[in-house]
Amino acid sequence: MSRLNRRSFIRNTAISVGALTIGGTALQGLIARRARAMDGGYAHLVAPRGEGGYGPLHPVPSQNTGETLLELPPNFAYTVFGKKGGLMSDGHPTPPAHDGMAAFPMDDGMVRLLRNHEINTGKPVEAIGNRSAAYDPTAPGGVTTLIVDPATRELVRDFVSVGGTLHNCAGGPTPWGSWITCEETTMGTDRFFSARWLQYLGGYDKEHGYCFEVPADAEESVAAEPLTQMGRFVHEAIAVDPASGIVYETEDNNPSGFYQYIPDYPGELAQGGRLRMLAVKDRSGYDTRNGQTMGTSLPVTWVEIEDPDPAGAGLDNHLVYQEGADKGGAAFDRLEGCWYGNGRIFFTATTGGDERLGQVWEYRPESDDDGVLTLLFESPDASLMAAPDNVCVSPRGGLIVCEDNRNGIQHIRGLTSDGRVFDVARDVAGIAYRGEFAGATFSPDGETLFVNMQRPGLTYAIWGPWREGAV
Repeated sequence: MSRLNRRSFIRNTAISVGALTIGGTALQGLIARRARAMDGGYAHLVAPRGEGGYGPLHPVPSQNTGETLLELPPNFAYTVFGKKGGLMSDGHPTPPAHDGMAAFPMDDGMVRLLRNHEINTGKPVEAIGNRSAAYDPTAPGGVTTLIVDPATRELVRDFVSVGGTLHNCAGGPTPWGSWITCEETTMGTDRFFSARWLQYLGGYDKEHGYCFEVPADAEESVAAEPLTQMGRFVHEAIAVDPASGIVYETEDNNPSGFYQYIPDYPGELAQGGRLRMLAVKDRSGYDTRNGQTMGTSLPVTWVEIEDPDPAGAGLDNHLVYQEGADKGGAAFDRLEGCWYGNGRIFFTATTGGDERLGQVWEYRPESDDDGVLTLLFESPDASLMAAPDNVCVSPRGGLIVCEDNRNGIQHIRGLTSDGRVFDVARDVAGIAYRGEFAGATFSPDGETLFVNMQRPGLTYAIWGPWREGAV
């Protein structure tokens, strides 16, 4: 086992996104919506400065490029690197569609980021990176590794660490020093005609819809293999409970399930295990998608998934969910981000809730078989939160939530332990691209928040007085 595992756990300038700014009309509309939300009785859901929040946001130029790409609270700063198309250290261009990410400590003091690329052309194309190491040479998604100096918060080296996977959306870090990257599609060798795209899709060399494990200390592309017992469905993210070694998994579908994978040997996921789906005790088929009350706790049990890798999943991505639902599993609305912290698993339902603006859930395990599910936050108004996606927990216990708001300006939001929301950052760079924040993760020392903007494709390092607020 490597030293990294025993610890248990800038140059890319080929493409510039330019100095974009938020138009006055858009910003005025945002302020007006927030004021209406306050008038509508939602002030109790907001954590102002001094009660968890960090204060009003304002445009801030990047420390290393001078571009004004973010709005941040007072006394916060950032650098930008890892831009789409920039030449990486291994000679390959930086892939697009930056998504899920995690940070790992290194023995030399550097921080290592493992970053997903949510690429899916719908039909075979050349894999990124070293084709000889690719799982499927016809699939263009994968993972890149970035080595960052924590003092300068700038890129030192980067390379493709996994290629030949598909639609790598999110994933999660493990306590033993690896990154689990998840495929948000079940396309595979089957070809089918899509009425939406008016073309044939699929036809890849290998099946997809799996999780893959990537050692954080890999120095080049690794030949990752699918963890088939963790299920073949529309994966989003995972979180590992270090006390039990159980892996929790989200599914980006509607309806979708919340799963747990109990490995036969904790820390050795490829050796097999059991996949189960969450169910609410004594309430078979419970529907969490609407009609919920914040703060209400539900007792949980789990139902067995006997066929985690079903034949036909390439044409029907609901097969695993349907088995669990038939046994009484609970339904969620597009589960996405998932992260472990404070002895709990936090996860988001992007379009859940009465207004379909999103929910943030908390699961507290009491044993391998029992636990408590609590609705920590449900957004009643888009100015408070819209479409919560990737999520992470800071080393101080605060919750960071990335928005994927298709109809407005993107934010990074913070959430207090009592379910109050506040602004952490607002996007400037991705407005013209309909981009989204993704892959939020803190450096091991808790001083830097790394986060991606999926389009135009870049990575930020953000720092400031985190200890003055809830994260």
